[in-house]
Amino acid sequence: MQPGPLLGVDIGTSSAKGVLVGADGTVLARASRPHTTSRPRPGWFEHDAETVWWAGFTALVRELLTAADGTPPAGLAVSGIGPVLLPADDAGRPVRPAILYGVDTRASAEITELTAELGAESIVERCGSALSSQAVGPKWRWLYRHEPEVAARARRFLMASSYLVQRLTGAYVLDHHSASQCDPMYDLRTGDWAADWAALVAPGIELPRLAWPSEVAGTVTAADAAETGLPAGMPVTCGTVDAWAEAASAGVVAPGDTMIMYGTTMFLIQQTATPRPVPGLWATRGVLPGSYSLAAGMATSGAITDWLRDLFDGDFAPLVAAAGEVPAGSRGLLMLPYFAGERTPVPDPEARGVLAGLTTGHGQAELYRAALEGTAYGVRHNLEAMGGPARRLVAVGGGTQGRVWTGIVSDVTREDQHVPTETIGAAFGDALLAAVAVGQDPDVEAWNPVAEVIRPDPARADTYDEFYTRYRALYPATAEIAHFLAHQHNLAAGAGE
Repeated sequence: MQPGPLLGVDIGTSSAKGVLVGADGTVLARASRPHTTSRPRPGWFEHDAETVWWAGFTALVRELLTAADGTPPAGLAVSGIGPVLLPADDAGRPVRPAILYGVDTRASAEITELTAELGAESIVERCGSALSSQAVGPKWRWLYRHEPEVAARARRFLMASSYLVQRLTGAYVLDHHSASQCDPMYDLRTGDWAADWAALVAPGIELPRLAWPSEVAGTVTAADAAETGLPAGMPVTCGTVDAWAEAASAGVVAPGDTMIMYGTTMFLIQQTATPRPVPGLWATRGVLPGSYSLAAGMATSGAITDWLRDLFDGDFAPLVAAAGEVPAGSRGLLMLPYFAGERTPVPDPEARGVLAGLTTGHGQAELYRAALEGTAYGVRHNLEAMGGPARRLVAVGGGTQGRVWTGIVSDVTREDQHVPTETIGAAFGDALLAAVAVGQDPDVEAWNPVAEVIRPDPARADTYDEFYTRYRALYPATAEIAHFLAHQHNLAAGAGE
């Protein structure tokens, strides 16, 4: 066993966060750093690896190390948004900004094309998921088609976590979970790269070595020790995608355990005993060796509340408090939360937000509650697609604060939600994975004990059943109109460039 505290750092969509954690799971220090996401065209979302990922990481690490009182950390794990595509040359230097996960919808034509070439059923059977904006393969094909001079320089591909691991250790490695989201490049059945399909979508690209997130990828080099303040020779794990690190942080590791992550986007992960592809969802590998999971993701959730806060030029606290006083159903408002398209279980990048029932009698509180309720209906829709009640639901993320949002979700789903002591997210899970990797043998399920259980209110649940039926009918009734409006929006945005 390696003594000393653990470091966990996560690169998110809008910020980077880090923690310094004791061997018993006690958080010794926290740090965060905001960053911006580039949106050069409609439907495009990008990060610059050097100025966003590396700069954020080094700033966080130096801040956290000041709390270590000279005790060298025993290990480091990193996580990040994913799956993303960062093409790099043969030395691992990025050749363009990273193309982000499912929020980036530029490769719609390539998704259709590759699905026709490989066969929809064959893709799901081999890879576990249908091709969507979440998949890496279509984005590779887009790159070869639209930026051939960039693609010609690419020899490797990285994600946020693997980029940091490579910078720190020189290791070109990707974890099994992240690889399993690189559809159609990874074979879920064999647990290895699907070399033939990978060569089809990314010809000439060297595939990284595969490992598990709780395995040591390498150690910090002397040069990077000098740049970051980390001790040379310190173990660094393979890393993984942020949502899966967050699930680990809350002990969501047993089959049937399901995490609901309340953040900029809403994300759900259910652990499964075997690969279990479900139409419209994502079947992947988990973070622990031999594990599997089923995932779902909404394109917007907290992003809508951010938008409303900015629109009202207000603060979250009074808006949440006012929304908490509004009765279930928002006094006759119903929202489709598809403000940036939708990922699951409605894979439609051209879906759009809809607010039905609006009158001049509605105010900020009703609008804000309707947004919370709309995302709750989306959670129920995804849970139903996963196949029935989970063994237990665990709520994590910034949106768990205040309990209004989580209360609405429990009422809508008629499910208890377990809120752990620490809801700070993926960085805390990274520290847990680092502890496993360096041999500290933590109790994964006891790392973050439950602090509170949110239980549904039967009366409000009855009301929400009626609204949920109409919610499910609203998308089919408005999809054609939404697609037309999405096209008009894209034309107007393009004309404004």
